[in-house]
Amino acid sequence: MAKVKLTKTELKKQRDALKQYTRFLPTLQLKKQHLQLEMRLCLERIAENEKQEEAAKQAFASWSALFGDSMVTDKIAAVLKVKQIRTAEMNIAGVQVPVYEGVDFQIAPYDLFVEDPYLDDAVDAICKIVEIQSQREIIRRQYDCIAKELRVTTQRVNLFEKVKIPETKEIIRLINIAIGDADTSAVVRSKIAKKKLQEEPAA
Repeated sequence: MAKVKLTKTELKKQRDALKQYTRFLPTLQLKKQHLQLEMRLCLERIAENEKQEEAAKQAFASWSALFGDSMVTDKIAAVLKVKQIRTAEMNIAGVQVPVYEGVDFQIAPYDLFVEDPYLDDAVDAICKIVEIQSQREIIRRQYDCIAKELRVTTQRVNLFEKVKIPETKEIIRLINIAIGDADTSAVVRSKIAKKKLQEEPAA
């Protein structure tokens, strides 16, 4: 605890500080709860996304095996490229997080009369899987941003709850004791001085 002046001015300063801490603490606690909720929602979305990916992969595998998995993969790789993953930003409990908007693909032209008939469906299936995976990656980035902010907010809540508020209350208590002692001493001195004044004429 830093050394403080045991004065009425300091007492007012510490009382004002205590009011601020007790006013800000509930806001920080609400923010902490909101961030914790958003993290849980992110985890739920990730789990749901993983189920979607598994279903899409199983659907793709159910017919791609008929044509030879490696051949299908090679042909798709030759015509399909990811140009970019589009994102925006949104604010969640005071945190800027990325939001998935979509994937832009570059599909090389190919002759439908020459290529195997499955290629169109295969490209669509892989695009869907890539979109699901890209969406999950953005949700994970959201989770990381929120987790980072939660750590900072938790530190602030702990600082207020466990350090600042108890420390300020103790300082106020010590100042009150010091002021009380000073007032008592002043009263005692005043009585002694008054008694001496009364005794002097009698002497």
